[in-house]
Amino acid sequence: LRLRKFKEAIEALDIVQEISKPDEVIFEAIGHCYHRLGNIAQARFYYKKAVHLSPQDAKLIYKLATTYMQEGLWQMAIKHLENALALNRNNKDFNLAMGECKIQLKLYSEAIQYFGKVVYNKPTNIAGWEAIIKCLLIVKDLKQAEEKCLLALYHTEQKPIFYFYYVAVLFAKNKNKEAILQLDNAMNIAPKFLKKLLDINSNILQNPKVVEVIAKYKKGRKK
Repeated sequence: LRLRKFKEAIEALDIVQEISKPDEVIFEAIGHCYHRLGNIAQARFYYKKAVHLSPQDAKLIYKLATTYMQEGLWQMAIKHLENALALNRNNKDFNLAMGECKIQLKLYSEAIQYFGKVVYNKPTNIAGWEAIIKCLLIVKDLKQAEEKCLLALYHTEQKPIFYFYYVAVLFAKNKNKEAILQLDNAMNIAPKFLKKLLDINSNILQNPKVVEVIAKYKKGRKK
């Protein structure tokens, strides 16, 4: 497993299965190997066997849920995530996964609630803030999106990625002059996050001022 030789690990674990009593740790390990190999059906089969032996193990249930998520079976994933959350309602991974499922089903208000739990319990969690802001941008709740950008910057000690989300919100609010100023600042701090901004709104590249800011950064970098 440590060498990432998952096929060889499965062969070894199959032998262990044959000579020992059923064990959720072994089933989980085999499921993990199949998961890493991209064999979702087999991964799910072994995760189910592990959950059967250890029905109170929330992390095992979560792993089972992720197999449904990978195949876009959102309702089935939600069913298992609900079971995992019943055992550990504040787990950040469970809440992030549930929020993602809700987004896929276009249940944005519910998604925001789950993402909100993540940042409420751990205000420094970057993934939680990102998820909330992106969700608010989708539903065009720009006032809340702007507030969440500022809160994210405050709670994460000015993580640069949130400057780019803030820029996205400002452009969405048609505050183009302020957005350009913030973009200039963001490019000087952490230009690697520009892709995040373009993923949200690639149309900003039609703005000559945006192109000018990006070009200025690239020119300065060459020097």
